[in-house]
Amino acid sequence: MNQIQQEIANALVQLSEKSLITEAVVAKKIRENIKLQGKQKAGLVFTDIEAAINCIEENNNLHFALHLNSANDILIKQAETATGLEGDARKRRLASEKSMTVLTNGDVKKALEGKSGGGKNGPKPHSKRTDKKRLNVNKNYDDYE
Repeated sequence: MNQIQQEIANALVQLSEKSLITEAVVAKKIRENIKLQGKQKAGLVFTDIEAAINCIEENNNLHFALHLNSANDILIKQAETATGLEGDARKRRLASEKSMTVLTNGDVKKALEGKSGGGKNGPKPHSKRTDKKRLNVNKNYDDYE
């Protein structure tokens, strides 16, 4: 298992007291755990979730069933037996991931190394424009006086 799959597994174990866990809640928990500042709207890759659930099933004896809602968001429910997505739902989810922003293994590595962006001193703060540029409309007519 790679690092993102381990983080997904850790987040699912931490959230295991809930009966229904959404993909967004798991992603938020991962960002909290690794202290990742960016990618607030990022989802998770379906294959990473599957690998993490299989690992949890083997090690912690927790079973999760995967469901897909109409917006192609993954819903994770605790169940007596683990079940994955059926063929059509699986294809739909994998096709929608091509246009999604997802948390990757590289994001986790950067966050754990402390390189969340902006070079060696951290991310740059957003600078607001302070001096206002104004157009002087009378400038062209000063020569004729």
